[in-house]
Amino acid sequence: MSIETNKQLVTDAFSALSSGDTDTFMDKLSDDIRWTIIGTTVFSGAYQGKTDLAERLFGSLVPQLESGIAVDIRSLIGEGDTVIAECRGQALTKTGRAYNNTYCFVLRIEDGKIRNLTEYLDTELVTTAFEGSVDPHADQN
Repeated sequence: MSIETNKQLVTDAFSALSSGDTDTFMDKLSDDIRWTIIGTTVFSGAYQGKTDLAERLFGSLVPQLESGIAVDIRSLIGEGDTVIAECRGQALTKTGRAYNNTYCFVLRIEDGKIRNLTEYLDTELVTTAFEGSVDPHADQN
């Protein structure tokens, strides 16, 4: 796939996520996606596959938000099968805390789907905004 096609895939995925269209967003992901969030926050770690991602990350994060996260792409850089997206997210937790984070997503595209995503973000903001959150890794051995 071309670099422009890969960049459009990322744009479409984040647009769907921002509008709350989780079905379209999940359709842009490979079934065996690996999503890694850096740091040591309650959400940090690696999620393997759509089911794991939906249950452990989104299943823990989304119920704590008033209406999801609006993601605004500030810039996209593409090379080969890799797209780097600099983004700004806006959300409000159900406890009334602002969760307006800055992200750098490094995404690898394979066969027209997002196959690997590494998420870099302000981890201190995650800790502050979601203080007392349920740990999505708690049921792991």
